[in-house]
Amino acid sequence: MQPEYKAVARQSLLFSSMPEDDAEMLLSTAHITEYDRGQTIFLQGEKATAIFIVISGWAKLYRIAPSGTEAVVGVFTQGRSFGEALAFRGDVYPVSAEAVTSLKLMRIEADDYLRRIRETPEAAISLLASTFRHLHSLVGQIEALKARTSAQRVAEFLCELSNAEEGPCEVVLPYDKILIAGRLGMKPESLSRAFARLKSEGVQIKQNLAKIEDIEHLRIYCEEDPAQAWTR
Repeated sequence: MQPEYKAVARQSLLFSSMPEDDAEMLLSTAHITEYDRGQTIFLQGEKATAIFIVISGWAKLYRIAPSGTEAVVGVFTQGRSFGEALAFRGDVYPVSAEAVTSLKLMRIEADDYLRRIRETPEAAISLLASTFRHLHSLVGQIEALKARTSAQRVAEFLCELSNAEEGPCEVVLPYDKILIAGRLGMKPESLSRAFARLKSEGVQIKQNLAKIEDIEHLRIYCEEDPAQAWTR
């Protein structure tokens, strides 16, 4: 296992609060798998046996409704983990996972992690933290769908991608606009309208690059009352 891969894993919630010895033991059993864009990681209905940490690239979790419509459940990038709770229960995946870009994943077998928890219960704390993060993220998505306009949801997405605290900045959109629309719970045409509406808030979209005049202003816009944001 290369040191830089271990460093990414140690920054994840799954390992960040785990004692050093426990983390090293688990990471010594992990292995790295590379995927091409569009390649399947696992399918809905398969038995869950492993935990995944994104080393580089982007992965998406999605469900296919009876109507054939794809619903994007989550999108994960470097340092984010997924598959924990289901793997520990030995359950089946309720979603499918796919590489959105060229992707490098660390795979940790659930049995190895469970064995470590039985030996050192402190290792369970990282699991609880990671599970809470996923739950908090889902609650945030539901809140955004119900309490924010389409433009506000797109603005929040851009803010999440930016590392800037204030002033102008540029954000590279990490994947195609159809997937962004699915991630934000809207149709592609609604996403285009939201981008157009954000021009008045200082956001210019050129292909896969978003130029933001003032990131602090955009964060304030995200939190405005939806009725007020809609009329701006």
